[in-house]
Amino acid sequence: MHRSIILTLAGAMAFALSSCGGGSAPAERPPLEGAAIGGDFTLTGKDGKPVRYADFAGKYRVVYFGYSFCPDVCPLDVQHLMQGYHLLAKDQPALAAKVQPIFITVDPARDTPEVVGKFAANFGPELIGLTGTPEQIAAVAKAFAVYYQKREGGSPDAYLMDHSRAAYLMGPDGKPVALLPAEKDGKAVAAELAKWVH
Repeated sequence: MHRSIILTLAGAMAFALSSCGGGSAPAERPPLEGAAIGGDFTLTGKDGKPVRYADFAGKYRVVYFGYSFCPDVCPLDVQHLMQGYHLLAKDQPALAAKVQPIFITVDPARDTPEVVGKFAANFGPELIGLTGTPEQIAAVAKAFAVYYQKREGGSPDAYLMDHSRAAYLMGPDGKPVALLPAEKDGKAVAAELAKWVH
């Protein structure tokens, strides 16, 4: 009888230990983990001075490619991104302090440092607008798997740019974490930031 009680207790303890150890679900992996997206670059900020991707090492980076003359998509996407950032800053300021939003133009011919700086400033002082030479922009777009092309037609100064629509969340190590739902709204962006920034 004594032996059977000991065996029963031992079995119960083993079950409790196994339940304890395996009860929690594994943490969700970042959707872009391991993707060949990103890399160091040097572009030009609003003051005409060089800005390197590595300048933001240790911070999460929200990277969006567009252009200031974009009639609809870019301003809306950037508005949603920055609304999401500001919602995060209101609810969890410590997390928002770890995030640097960056706008990179795909239209360096018209988006001079001053122009891209003014465009970025429309959405909040935290957003950094960057431009560069056509060769620099081509290199950084390639590194971030971004497509863009000038749409022919119209006057030389009134053309449109076709480009892919992606808002990347990059980690403190500069590697890709997730795509942000800039096409939705600020709340969706804030939720996704809160999910991955820690």
